[in-house]
Amino acid sequence: MNSPIQEKSSRRSLFVFLVSVLPFCALLLGGCASQSTHLGMIPDVIDTFTKHPHTVSLNVTGGKPTESIGTPQISDVEFKQALLDAMNKSQIFSRVVEGNAGDYWLTVTLFSLEQPLFGFSFTVKMEAGWTLKRVADGVVVWQESIKSTYTATIEDAFVGATRLRLATEGAARNNISQGLSKISKLGAI
Repeated sequence: MNSPIQEKSSRRSLFVFLVSVLPFCALLLGGCASQSTHLGMIPDVIDTFTKHPHTVSLNVTGGKPTESIGTPQISDVEFKQALLDAMNKSQIFSRVVEGNAGDYWLTVTLFSLEQPLFGFSFTVKMEAGWTLKRVADGVVVWQESIKSTYTATIEDAFVGATRLRLATEGAARNNISQGLSKISKLGAI
């Protein structure tokens, strides 16, 4: 049997160990937030049915920059660049042009981004409103709210912050893929 002094010393050693190790574990599993990048949001493959012979201009709203102690967000700039790269890659439109000089105006508004706070698997849910408008007469030719999800597991990344960023980028990637695929199914516009 241990003496009261030995027990007190053991408890103090355990307390010191936990106080020094737990923050390290929290940092390792949580980490600092890292910005979602456009490179992680570009779909590898987009199902295309029709390639439109028109030009298009892009506008993205509703995104937020990532704060250093927050969760990874999707900024307007990064999402727009991912969308631009995906459109150029898929060639759904003849060309993407800057400003409002295109035949069509595509606006994507990021409505919601649901992210878990902890876990071994992170499933991120995203919703964005897509609107395609003909510039010449202002007619909306297509409008839809697109929901997407993506799950990143501990096999994708051990560090929680990285896993959450990957899940966030995956949800955005799936949203872009769905949106462009739906536009390509519009037929002649």
